[in-house]
Amino acid sequence: MEPATASPDDDRGRGVLIVRNAASGSAVIRLDPASTFAERLPAAQLRELRDGEDLEDVVAQAMAADDPPTVLGVYGGDGSVSRMAHLARRYHLPLLAMPGGTFNHFVRALGVESVDAAIDAYESGSTMDVGVADAAADDDAPLTVLNVVSVGAYPELIEERERRNSLGRWLGGVAATAIALRRAEPLTIVRSGHRARVWSVFVSVGRNDPDRVATMQRQEADAGVLDVRIHHARGSKVRALASLAFGKRTAAVMRALRLFPRDTDIERLVVGELDLGVRPEPGHPAVFVHDGELEQRDAAGFRLRCVARPDAVRVFAPAGVH
Repeated sequence: MEPATASPDDDRGRGVLIVRNAASGSAVIRLDPASTFAERLPAAQLRELRDGEDLEDVVAQAMAADDPPTVLGVYGGDGSVSRMAHLARRYHLPLLAMPGGTFNHFVRALGVESVDAAIDAYESGSTMDVGVADAAADDDAPLTVLNVVSVGAYPELIEERERRNSLGRWLGGVAATAIALRRAEPLTIVRSGHRARVWSVFVSVGRNDPDRVATMQRQEADAGVLDVRIHHARGSKVRALASLAFGKRTAAVMRALRLFPRDTDIERLVVGELDLGVRPEPGHPAVFVHDGELEQRDAAGFRLRCVARPDAVRVFAPAGVH
């Protein structure tokens, strides 16, 4: 993506840094947004995130310049947006988030359906303060979570899929699902001194659909709580994998086939914070996923702490979003 060249008398987008993650959205066909940026934000600073390049370093370099950005923009998927939101919090700057990934759960919850819609909000100065979650493993610094953090069956499925990237997204996903179904084992969590054997735990930012287990699609914009779904290990491996259906239609099919977990197997909590000890079975990875990003731990188990942070980041969004 070539940087746009602004004419001296056209300062639209001046002060905006836009970082594009070209690796996002590989599963869908999208038009290159470069022409839109050049036409509507000609004075913005555009950066392509290259292989091996770290978003934090790119932003730090821009912030150290003589004319640091006053808005941090990102074109990418949920993982890229969550990392930029983390940096927006650090530098106390508003976030211009544009859908450039496969699912774009966060921006869709804000009513941002396209790059043009995001730029419309920016041009009109329409912003809102949105809630996030801080998620920290052991003594690590907290990560900013926009949608959900999860342990159990879903992170293991993602870990298997990443091992098989060479097969392509579709074939790799099929292979990973087959292997995960064969190898699936409950893990042990410890909460408030009580142990439980579970298939998975999903910690959603904001209240979510009560009929879902895998709450990967954020439902609220101005979230101030965590909506926790604990799938207790009382059913089969098939039910454990079926619980990962996060679309309404897919979940409805699973229910009709009686493959979905029973309501009595799902524990729901709406809390301000959650503290879990996570202990996978021997031979299983100590991993968790946040906003589609896999985090691996070296130890056999870890402590995961999630805290709701209301009004944590200011984001450009259409007026009237709740």
